[in-house]
Amino acid sequence: MGAGSRCWPAAARGAPARRRSSRHAGPAARPDLRRPGLRRPGARVPRYVEQRHRPSHLFLARGGDVTRAPRARRRDVTGASGVVTNAPAPALFPARPVKHGHGREAERGGLRSRRALGRLVQAVLSSRGEANAVFDILAALQSEDQEEVQEAVRACSRLFGALLERGELYVGQLPSEDTVMAGSQGAMRKYKVWMRHRYCSCCNSLGELLAHPAFQVKELALGTLMKFVQLEGTHPLEQPKWEGHYLFPRTLFRAVVRGLVSPAEDHSLLLSQFREYLEFDDIRYHTMQAASDAVAQVTNQQPEPSVIFWNNAFTLLSAVSLPRQEHDLSSFYVKHAELSDKWKVTHLREHRRAFQAMWLSFLKHKLPLSLYKKVLLVMHDSILPHLAQPTLMIDFLTSACDVGGAISLLALNGLFILIHKHNLEYPDFYRKLYGLLDPSVFHVKYRARFFHLADLFLSSSHLPAYLVAAFAKRLARLALTAPPEALLMVLPFICNLLRRHPACRVLVHRPQSPEMDSDPYDPEEEDPAKSRALESCLWELQTLQQHYHPEVSRAASVINQVLSVAEVSIAPLLELSAYEVFEQDLKRKGPEPVPLEFISAQGLLGRRDDLCAQFFTLS
Repeated sequence: MGAGSRCWPAAARGAPARRRSSRHAGPAARPDLRRPGLRRPGARVPRYVEQRHRPSHLFLARGGDVTRAPRARRRDVTGASGVVTNAPAPALFPARPVKHGHGREAERGGLRSRRALGRLVQAVLSSRGEANAVFDILAALQSEDQEEVQEAVRACSRLFGALLERGELYVGQLPSEDTVMAGSQGAMRKYKVWMRHRYCSCCNSLGELLAHPAFQVKELALGTLMKFVQLEGTHPLEQPKWEGHYLFPRTLFRAVVRGLVSPAEDHSLLLSQFREYLEFDDIRYHTMQAASDAVAQVTNQQPEPSVIFWNNAFTLLSAVSLPRQEHDLSSFYVKHAELSDKWKVTHLREHRRAFQAMWLSFLKHKLPLSLYKKVLLVMHDSILPHLAQPTLMIDFLTSACDVGGAISLLALNGLFILIHKHNLEYPDFYRKLYGLLDPSVFHVKYRARFFHLADLFLSSSHLPAYLVAAFAKRLARLALTAPPEALLMVLPFICNLLRRHPACRVLVHRPQSPEMDSDPYDPEEEDPAKSRALESCLWELQTLQQHYHPEVSRAASVINQVLSVAEVSIAPLLELSAYEVFEQDLKRKGPEPVPLEFISAQGLLGRRDDLCAQFFTLS
């Protein structure tokens, strides 16, 4: 509740207000939400004057302070001088110490809390004169008891959900509460403005509950806020600018998104619950816009945001998935009687633009190293296909490719898509790929992904022979120190390169060539065109034929025969581990026993009619 909140006068209940002189009237009391059960003095309320010839809820004087009629749960005590004093109201939820073995007492206390809040909600909905009971409900949102907070959230959901459906909240640009209550407008307008301010206080409190320690409270607060988003969309609290104008509660929804990407707390579990709402096209569209604003706001306030913020933002952004076709935009969270083609939310191209702006606003900042890898892992299939202009990712991908290590490895996939499908000219692509081939490539986490991509990049038959020969020679040289599980994948990979490019077969069979005293291949050269690989041979494969592991020796012996036309699929071998190789060796059956005699032996001393069996025995 803001500093300017007011209690709703007692005359609105239909009972005549007590007439007091202005010099005896004191400040009215209102509760402090931070301390449930107490009221902060100093707030002024409009004066209601009894007039018997008109309905009491329309009687509003222009100024002065009055007290409202006594209520059971908030009492205004008048002293001898006539000044209204502040008396602590009885607690709405008295303290209930819960100990082990007192589960029934706790259940009864929770039941009393639910009944008390239910009566307050029913009283506010049935009579405007009981509007001040809203303060008790809002005060319960600040309770330290988790169950009381949950019941208060449910009560707010029922109360303000009903008020939105009944149209009892002010519609339009919300004016200042002090200005309206001191003016001469009608009582109904004042009531709607007053209740609209209470609704805003409720939404602010629910937004704060998104950071509550208990996940059940956070989940319930998120569900209530999304319910208000739906109801505000159906019953807008703003005036349309023209007929058919698309209205959506952007202010409330942006506050929800800002709470989800909080820089102070990890909301990965809560974001997984929010993912359900992203199935709706309008929620997804406005989420992309709100996420862009949230990232810009946090980065402007904090030059170096926390890792928690970046992880929350990435979790939200990566959960957004656009449909493939225009006709798939048919599911809306806020129901409309008829959809208009003039609305941007109904067009896939506008979704693509919002999607692109969202990711560009996120990727233009300096991200943590671990987050670079997560972004690049989903770049090729979850980001690039949905961008309105995929070529705008060139700067990000090229800078990531220059980082080195696993990040460069993962960035090559996005660059290849831009080269292959969007005519990107990047002459250093294969040079970068060639530079990533070092002994550590067999031990990194993304080894399987790297060789899958390398197999894809080198699959074109239009690549020059010197380039393919350089990759084959580099891999063969690295194979001399590679572990067996990597060799079982690398050797078929090299043989597939020779099958695709017959001009490279001179590496294993060069007729009428003099013997070489040394290998002309230069392993230190970074440019594959200058490595002189095509002048060399794959003597490393012949060396591996003497490998201690029989499967590696058998795989290396394939070059001794004419290579088949069909390629060998390396997909089953990409993720082969040393443990799996060891298990395969243990499960492999040994050779069948060789029969040594035509008649099998019947005992240790031979057959029964044998001389040894006749004259000797075992004892």
